[in-house]
Amino acid sequence: MDILKEAFKLKFAAKTEELKDLIKANFNVVIDKVKVEQLHGGMRGIKLMLWDTSSLDPVEGIRFRGYSIPELREKLPRINGAREPMPEGLFWLMLTGDLPTEEQVAWVSRDWQDRSTVNPSVFRVLDSLENNIHPMTQFSIGIMAMQSDSLFARKYDEGMPKSKYWEYMYEDSVNLIARLPRIAAYIYRKNFHNNQHIAPDPNLDWSANFGHMMGNRQPDFMDLMRLYMTIHADHEGGNASAHTVHLIGSTLSDAYLSLSGGINALAGPLHGLANQEVMDWIAEMVVDLGTNRPTREQIQDYVKKTLSEGKIVPGYGHAVLRAPDPRFLAQKEFAQKYCADDALVNIVWNVFEVVPPILEDLGKVKNPWPNVDAHSGALLEHYGINEHNFYTVLFGVSRAMGVLAQLCWDRAYGLPLERPKSLTTEELKEIILQAANV
Repeated sequence: MDILKEAFKLKFAAKTEELKDLIKANFNVVIDKVKVEQLHGGMRGIKLMLWDTSSLDPVEGIRFRGYSIPELREKLPRINGAREPMPEGLFWLMLTGDLPTEEQVAWVSRDWQDRSTVNPSVFRVLDSLENNIHPMTQFSIGIMAMQSDSLFARKYDEGMPKSKYWEYMYEDSVNLIARLPRIAAYIYRKNFHNNQHIAPDPNLDWSANFGHMMGNRQPDFMDLMRLYMTIHADHEGGNASAHTVHLIGSTLSDAYLSLSGGINALAGPLHGLANQEVMDWIAEMVVDLGTNRPTREQIQDYVKKTLSEGKIVPGYGHAVLRAPDPRFLAQKEFAQKYCADDALVNIVWNVFEVVPPILEDLGKVKNPWPNVDAHSGALLEHYGINEHNFYTVLFGVSRAMGVLAQLCWDRAYGLPLERPKSLTTEELKEIILQAANV
């Protein structure tokens, strides 16, 4: 018998109920301008950090330096025959605030190609990992294995002045972004294609080369990769992965250490892992119903069954959004153009019609609409990327652009170490008691 575990269980069983009652009775009490319910509820809605690269509107969705997803699809330059926006151009926009020219996008693409060589020691580290280790864990380890290349860490040890912090953070960030597709594709081919690796093609842009190294050179798939990498790149600073990168970076850790921490946050089921869970849920539904072309009525019954079992419908609901995610709609528009007859895509569209009214009728869900995860997996599976546990790695490659662009700004601004004040539950009770006696 584990006596420590039992002692802990006895303690938290009573304390959990006490805390729940305390919050319920005093949720509106304000402590230094913060409500008790916010202190206890994951700091929802508290404005406490600067984040310039993007902003999230509850209705309009994500804006990158003021530009919406539809505007980016229209305004970002295209090269190499692309029909979707270029992530290279989005990175320029996030870093400078200006829309780039076609020539500037082409320059960034060449620069990333020039920086994309990965030290062979990193591949040896990845080769040492068993394939049953989740791809996100392998991805995080791969990023950490590149940390010996950090120019910021090296120059800091040499005693560089603060005025140079931004410069070496920039160099590390761009090097990292350039190399991430190589690492991610290596993990993909190692885990799912018998170590049959594909050499990079120096004539392709960043996203297209990623798709090529994964094993698909279809022009439509390369466009999907460009779109995917663009729309997943950032989602303001309050989400878990972005905030983690910012927090670790505030200690003057380099880009590699910071991004690896953010990738670990992205791997959680309440964050980036949701795209894996969406496809797992759809796959289970197809098996249970015995068809990959279920009717809306069948889907409706399955959704109600899922909810009755105390489970959520993955891909629906968002901490901030109060309307359909524009990233979902962008993917839906892409699918309507290239794969409108795909069975899984049609399930996603029918779920989109069925789920919101059901969730609205429950009266407990603030946002019954789909987020980006509700659609991305079906598109990937259409193009042969059917390994659900790899989807979040793709998300991580894209998200690196936004968080690292902001990390460059953090260094340029000279933002301080992030250090909020915490309270014990006993201190919280004392403050509430004092407020009640005032």
